Amino acid sequence: MVNPLLLPTPQATLTTLLNSLFSGDLWRDFSLTLYRSLYAFGIATVLGIPIGIVLGANEHLYRSCEFLIDFFRSTPATAVFPLFLVIFGIGDFSKIAVAAFAGWLIIFFNVAYGVMNARKTRIVAAKVMGASSWRIFLDVIFFETLPQTFIGLRTAVSLTLVVIIVAEMFIGSTHGMGQRIIDAQQTFDLTQMYASIIATGVMGYALNQMFLLIENKFIHWKGK
Repeated sequence: MVNPLLLPTPQATLTTLLNSLFSGDLWRDFSLTLYRSLYAFGIATVLGIPIGIVLGANEHLYRSCEFLIDFFRSTPATAVFPLFLVIFGIGDFSKIAVAAFAGWLIIFFNVAYGVMNARKTRIVAAKVMGASSWRIFLDVIFFETLPQTFIGLRTAVSLTLVVIIVAEMFIGSTHGMGQRIIDAQQTFDLTQMYASIIATGVMGYALNQMFLLIENKFIHWKGK
């Protein structure tokens, strides 16, 4: 029913995937994409969490920046590729920077939202018991925001991977899963293309599950 040139059999795709794994060339591209994604995610986390806390803790400051926040959050990260190429040139860091920018917006918005929506009853209860503002932040607001923060982190790690893959496809890469997929498509090596897509999907799924396990382990009070 389907032309095997356009849709190879699962057996052919799996065989190509295993051969690429054992030959080692898939691991090189896989590890490079993973490195770029985690690098971008690390930058986004380091910048996003403190900025989100500062803006979330000061609602007037957040409201004054709300237009810019919503504007950039609504702008597709891929639309700013040319800008980052002009600033950072054609190289690894331009890809990492645009992915970090996309992840940073997600993280800082979720952190700020979590801080602003910490349960008021718990904050009031802490004030009634004489807790200082610093203790209220450490013992109440910080833990209240962690569930929302982890939602931002899980979303951001997936988004940074997506942006890195797209950047590898179209911004002068020689290696990486994005470049591997687009090269296979251009040479009509569709078994390799599907095998690379599957490997990329496994990477994204594994990253998401890792953060989900951490969240369930350490933030067991979420929703309570």
